[in-house]
Amino acid sequence: MTWDWEKLKQQQQNKGNVPPQMDEIVKKIRKFKLPGGPILIFIIVALFFASSIFYTVAVDEVGVVQRFGKYLRISQPGLNFKLPAGIEKVTKVKVRRVYKEEFGFRSERAGERSRFASESENTNVSLMLTGDLNVALVPWIVQYRISDPYNYLFKVQDVRGLLTDMAEAAMRLVVGDRSINEVISKREEMADEAKLLLQQELDNAETGINIITIEMKRTNVPVPVQQSFNEVNQAIQEKEKMIYQAKEEYNKAIPAAKGEAERTVKAAEGYALDRVNRARGDAARFTAIYNEYIHAKDVTKRRLYLETLRDLFPKLGQKYIIDADQKNLLPLLNLGKQNGVEK
Repeated sequence: MTWDWEKLKQQQQNKGNVPPQMDEIVKKIRKFKLPGGPILIFIIVALFFASSIFYTVAVDEVGVVQRFGKYLRISQPGLNFKLPAGIEKVTKVKVRRVYKEEFGFRSERAGERSRFASESENTNVSLMLTGDLNVALVPWIVQYRISDPYNYLFKVQDVRGLLTDMAEAAMRLVVGDRSINEVISKREEMADEAKLLLQQELDNAETGINIITIEMKRTNVPVPVQQSFNEVNQAIQEKEKMIYQAKEEYNKAIPAAKGEAERTVKAAEGYALDRVNRARGDAARFTAIYNEYIHAKDVTKRRLYLETLRDLFPKLGQKYIIDADQKNLLPLLNLGKQNGVEK
């Protein structure tokens, strides 16, 4: 029998490139033996059970334990114990962390994600109709904390989606009750009202969320109408300026006129009262004198004459008494002059 030495040599060379067969792999596994195999398997199983029955809850969170999917209890921060995996499951909820949802704008700080991803969606959610039928861009932020982990996990399927929808509805309700000027100038008042409305709706829905604050960002009008809106505001400001100036002039003139009128009235009333009192006094005095005159005519007549002279003489100035028989009056012309000075 003749041998094909070339073919045999080629088969021997290709034998090293053939992958091992399945039966060869099984034989090798059977030959391999782990040192202390049962002990190692026990250690692995023990580590698995230990990792599944002990768990740690951080200080800013609580653990919600479920047994076969049913709520069981809430575990507090620290090292806790539960039944192995497959029986009990723990969901950790951060109850001290402050969450934030942004509406109508994109956060510029690193590491913070905005509520909306596109500029068109930002514009749509912040574009609102005011009570005086104007359009305003109203961006805002909602900060909240999880107050009830049970309600947060089990009462509402999509808590975050419900929160954002209710926040938008509450803000549109608040903006719709105000004019464009109030929307721009009274942001704190609007934020407080929106917070109360949103918290009330979240409590009714049993979301387990507590609203910490609502912060209103800068409110403005859309860019296409911003120039016209500024012109309207300028006209309104000019109108208010003119009204204030008119009120200022009014407040100056009217009180002055009222004061002058009151002064004139008071002066007239005082004059009338003085005249009446004088007349009453004169009448009472005349009556008293007349009564005395009836009782003593001579004495009263002489007294009246002397009192009249007493009142009259001081008003006459310088008086000269001369003899009725005096014939020459020339020497009397220089009376009252001494040393060239007239007295």
